[in-house]
Amino acid sequence: MVKVIGVRFQNAGKLYFFDPGSYWPTAGDFVIVETTRGVEFGEVVTGVKEIADDQLTAPLKQVIRIANVQDVQHARDNERAEKEAYGICQQKIADHKLDMKLVSVEYTFDNSKILFYFTANGRVDFRALVKDLASVFKTRIELRQIGVRDEAKMLGGLGPCGRPICCGTFLGDFQPVSIKMAKEQNLSLNPTKISGVCGRLMCCLKYEQENYEQIRKKMPKVGKEVVTPEGTGVVWELNVIKETVRVRLQKGDSSELKDFPMGEVQRINAPQAVRPAREEDAPEMPEAQEAAASESTENRRGQARPPRGNRPERGARKEEQATDKPKESRTPGLGKPVMRENPKRRKEAAAQETQAQAEQPATPPEEKAAVQERKPVASPWQQAVAQALRAAQEDERIEEKTIRVEDHEDTFLFVEETEEDDTI
Repeated sequence: MVKVIGVRFQNAGKLYFFDPGSYWPTAGDFVIVETTRGVEFGEVVTGVKEIADDQLTAPLKQVIRIANVQDVQHARDNERAEKEAYGICQQKIADHKLDMKLVSVEYTFDNSKILFYFTANGRVDFRALVKDLASVFKTRIELRQIGVRDEAKMLGGLGPCGRPICCGTFLGDFQPVSIKMAKEQNLSLNPTKISGVCGRLMCCLKYEQENYEQIRKKMPKVGKEVVTPEGTGVVWELNVIKETVRVRLQKGDSSELKDFPMGEVQRINAPQAVRPAREEDAPEMPEAQEAAASESTENRRGQARPPRGNRPERGARKEEQATDKPKESRTPGLGKPVMRENPKRRKEAAAQETQAQAEQPATPPEEKAAVQERKPVASPWQQAVAQALRAAQEDERIEEKTIRVEDHEDTFLFVEETEEDDTI
């Protein structure tokens, strides 16, 4: 356990823990502490208390001292200087024609640094602006770009509810907010009604989200069939705030909508799927049958299997018993015999075919010629293809002619010399 105090540097800013050391400040006192940005002037929000070591993310900084009258006056002077620096920076931004909006200016307590907070749609090249500001204030200048939510937190304002915005009064950190929260709370999805001053979703959507989630788990879903004191009906609407369920009840040919408290509405359990039978669910066998079955299996396992040729012949199949055709004798233990062609039968069939051809009357040659004339040698399509090929070959023929010198007297003839002349 470690003793700490909670200090805040801005109104509704983040709470930081510091080691009080030998001091014992109370809530509402001002202290001077050391931070990563330098020496700062802050207000004590929570007095000295003990917290666990695992709640600390970084080593604690020491409290330098409790602020006195001079420190408080110096902090007020810095506030007046911040307003003057704001006007000067606005003028410099206009001179450099930069697309940025200045939001706030902050002086460190020891005046070693001035921080300028601004917003912009994109990246801004403000190097020349920093040089001009450094030449005016003669100190270190730092420009920080922030978002629209941080801008609303610094400037403050009134929300759609008519009260000061939450982030400017008591919120320390921004919580993530999604459109799903608005749907679960049955709010209008109109952006103008669920957006805050900053243009983002309102932070208050997060406040009741956990309560909505817990109550919805206990309530039936819309469209499900439920049992009510007045009979069975279908869920029509849910009211999470009142914890009531609106059910549509069937009354003859018409229907009626009626509200019931959440405790009086019961869900109808869905029919359970039939599971396949398991070995555990099988009916138990008597002990005598179990003993007989176990003995038979042990006997079958203990008997040695005879060789393939000495095994008893199996009984005839049902199909074989139904047919009256005689079957060839098979050697027990062998498979179906392979049917091979007998060479003697092949010779006998060839002899019978030659004998039948010899007994047929010989056809005269005139009839053979007439039959050949009737049957075309080739089909018309093949004849057309052959004719086209012949015509193409005739067109491609080139007549070979002898070339005479008398016919080409005006033509120059270049002869390649094969012998080389080595003379110089």
